[in-house]
Amino acid sequence: MHFPDYPFSPQRFQVRPGIEMSYLDEGPRDGEVVVMLHGNPSWSYYWRKLVSGLSDRWRCIVPDHVGMGLSDKPGDEAYAYTLASRIEDLAALLDHLGIAGKVTLAVHDWGGMIGFGWALRDPSRVARLVILNTAAFPLPAEKPMPWQLRLGRDSRLGALAIRGFNAFSSAASFVGVETRMPSDVRAAYVAPYDSWANRIATLRFVQDIPLGPDDRAWPIVEESGRRLHEFADRPALLAWGLRDFVFDAHFLRGFEQRLPNAESLIFDDAGHYVLEDRAAIIVPRVRDFLERHPI
Repeated sequence: MHFPDYPFSPQRFQVRPGIEMSYLDEGPRDGEVVVMLHGNPSWSYYWRKLVSGLSDRWRCIVPDHVGMGLSDKPGDEAYAYTLASRIEDLAALLDHLGIAGKVTLAVHDWGGMIGFGWALRDPSRVARLVILNTAAFPLPAEKPMPWQLRLGRDSRLGALAIRGFNAFSSAASFVGVETRMPSDVRAAYVAPYDSWANRIATLRFVQDIPLGPDDRAWPIVEESGRRLHEFADRPALLAWGLRDFVFDAHFLRGFEQRLPNAESLIFDDAGHYVLEDRAAIIVPRVRDFLERHPI
């Protein structure tokens, strides 16, 4: 299938026995490394404009998490769809590529917890941060859990809607933006999730949302919230769409409080997929940010 504005050649490697991960590795081999991590229900396609805007100079590593995008989509018997698994997969990819030095982390949605979960193991590996509509700490006390996520997380009806009717990916391609996506771009977002079997990860991500100590991902998220201030001395850029009904101003404030020196690029007329709404502004700003803060 043709994906608009995605002129890349995805590569694959066996991240676990019998399971292959698809990823982009674009740009000069000796360039400073930018690792871009997507969330749910997107895939590496989300980062395409930033990759195109940076890969002349920077080495852009962009995985599709297992079960997402062009990666394999194994059943529960073959893969544990947990935050811990995602972090291990990221570490395996970087080891596979021989990337042992400092990187820039660019994160969105679940990519925030995956990226920071990895970074907590050795914070010295992170040189710079580019943070877009995500979280790396528990749900703020003043932020209600959106009913749409709770329905998908905790009910059979929600699970049926996500796996049976692709409700999560389909809806996100509409409500995640303020400027309507062209039909071919929307088709690219939802293309990987074209069957019950291929929608497993979109559901498992929702079911893995940690709200308390009884949830599997909670220890990692809680630790990240406690330790996020350790990254306050790194150059950081926050690019945020305030029309995000999940990662809204509450989450933005959470990052601003923990990373008080971060630069902010805030859009009151952009949604969750802020790169779709405002790539024309964000991409050159990220490039400028990286140039001003070389590794």
